[in-house]
Amino acid sequence: MTFLRVTGWVLSNMSGYLFLGLIIIFQPELRRALAFIGESKFFERTVSLNSQIVDELVRTATILANRQLGALIIIQRNTDISHYVTLGQKIDSVVSKDLLLSIFIPYSPLHDGAVILEGTRLTYAGCILPLTKREDIAQQYGTIHRAAIGITEETDAVAIVVSEERGEISVSVGGQIIPNLDANALKETLGEIIKINKSAED
Repeated sequence: MTFLRVTGWVLSNMSGYLFLGLIIIFQPELRRALAFIGESKFFERTVSLNSQIVDELVRTATILANRQLGALIIIQRNTDISHYVTLGQKIDSVVSKDLLLSIFIPYSPLHDGAVILEGTRLTYAGCILPLTKREDIAQQYGTIHRAAIGITEETDAVAIVVSEERGEISVSVGGQIIPNLDANALKETLGEIIKINKSAED
């Protein structure tokens, strides 16, 4: 009887730790499950960018690439990516070339992280994203590209990447990199991936 009481006490006191341990062990799977729920038709929402925002993004990426300044711009689509983001400064401002350039210039305290776009709003800057764990990534791709691949593996977000080393613009979607884009190719690629509203209003 004493053995059963001891066993019961151990099990009752260990259950909380066991639950916590399972959450830690299966964190990637839980993230994917949350992403799947967010992408399901029950929660589905139509996400689009207006053409003015796309033009601002293209101009920004082109200027940064010409100056060889690194940047990571995340466009949120159907999946809420807030639970993938650590740190980050709340911004909540209209997307503009000047704002993005001011964030990614080297002496900005936010330039090392990613910015998050939701529709016409830039919501966060200086965000740290999960890196992909894939081992087949080309050696030319560093941390910024691994972060872009990581977030687009886990969600349906689109990432615009500007390489500091090579001054090259890339887009990541679905965990894949579309490399070496000029301004026209970037605009065309975004148009193929994201619904673009031609009107000035979103």
